[in-house]
Amino acid sequence: MYDFGKDKLKEECGIIAMSVPNDKNLAKTAYFGLNALQHRGQMSSGIAVLNDGNISCYKDFGLVTEVFNDNILSLLKGNLCLGHVSQDQNATVFSNNAQPFVVNYSKGSLAIAFNGGIRNRNAIKAYLEKNGSVFSSTSDSEIIAHSIIQANNENIVDSIRYLLKTFVGGYALAVLTQDSIIAARDQYGIRPLCIGKVDGGYVIASESCAIDLVGGDFIRDVMPGEIVILKDGEIKNYETQTRIKKASCVFEYIYFARPDSTIDDVNVYEARAKSGKILAKEHPTDADIVIGVPDSGTPSGIGYAEGSKIPYCGALIKNKYTGRTFVEPSKDKREMSLKIKLNPIKKLIDGKRVVLVDDSIVRGTTMKSLISNFRNAGAKEVHLRITCPPVYNSCDFGVIAPSGSALIANVMPIEEMAESLGADSLGFLSLEGLIESLKGRDGFCTGCLNGKYPVFETTNVLLSKFSGGKYE
Repeated sequence: MYDFGKDKLKEECGIIAMSVPNDKNLAKTAYFGLNALQHRGQMSSGIAVLNDGNISCYKDFGLVTEVFNDNILSLLKGNLCLGHVSQDQNATVFSNNAQPFVVNYSKGSLAIAFNGGIRNRNAIKAYLEKNGSVFSSTSDSEIIAHSIIQANNENIVDSIRYLLKTFVGGYALAVLTQDSIIAARDQYGIRPLCIGKVDGGYVIASESCAIDLVGGDFIRDVMPGEIVILKDGEIKNYETQTRIKKASCVFEYIYFARPDSTIDDVNVYEARAKSGKILAKEHPTDADIVIGVPDSGTPSGIGYAEGSKIPYCGALIKNKYTGRTFVEPSKDKREMSLKIKLNPIKKLIDGKRVVLVDDSIVRGTTMKSLISNFRNAGAKEVHLRITCPPVYNSCDFGVIAPSGSALIANVMPIEEMAESLGADSLGFLSLEGLIESLKGRDGFCTGCLNGKYPVFETTNVLLSKFSGGKYE
């Protein structure tokens, strides 16, 4: 089966956690927060709540609006709440992969929501199995659960502090215990997580847009290597002292995050618009109109139009009601499926020289069909502009991506790529230009673009020293 979503790098998960002592209907509020995070995962959705010391959870395969209704939400009573959306493809095979992951053990119950990837997961899982753990899923959340249980600390915070020191990768997590919510971010801050204030309590979410939607006020991002605790309407934090160097995932700004989110002090919309302006300087061309591929390419297209002084035209319409589209891999059906999702307005394009601005090219199959549709709509020329450098590498930190051999940038040079896609010209934003759009500072993981993964610098050493569940 062919999935057009596979022609983009995909974020795996979104998390929201809330603590409001005087509100036992938090599941209904979290439902709206999860809707704001739906772009981070469309395969499964779940909500867990704590009520009088008991954790209840409802989760299933599907979008938030498909999984939950008023009747279900009314049964999820609790003033501590944990929600999750996932892009984990295994959720369709292993239902337990849907999150939050709930586990019962001698000291009570835990619900865990996780976003990211653990590079040394196999070594840790093997150790846990050797010491008696039995796994019912393939999710990293279950590895975290068994790690907390086997750590056997009186204080779960101590177990999570140890976990942050031993789990190598990029991730954010939230744990619902029998009296609190404990959230943490990896020592590099690769995966996002932020804190907000709501009436009577606090909220933690993968993106600030979710805090906005539930009526909260953004406070700050969770710092790399930081543990945050929500309990009794109060908030506490602990530094794990494992932070090495901040390295936020650069693709959050290119594609993953919603444009109305701010991550690590960088507004996503502003970053995308600025990347378009810089791209116009780096790769100018003569054209009649600029069109951004919705949704992530729209701010960049507007920025390119402003930088190039070429009029912006919203001549590409996105159907927001198609959901996930799977079709047989024939050329005609691929193009029809793409038209269902993205359809050019012929009257605005016919006879025009078009600059088409998008966020990235991964495999190129969708872009090739899109350019063909523009030609069929009468476009005289199509000049393709991409607001990030070519994608050469995959990712181990919670991003669904094709293998290196499936990435078009590894198959042919840029000049041949333009011809293969059917574009009159093709220009990628430079890495320097991308960093300039992000306030020109250091602190980003760019491994998928240049192979420089911050975690890889220490992983091999750490893996070689893994013994008995501890790093020596």
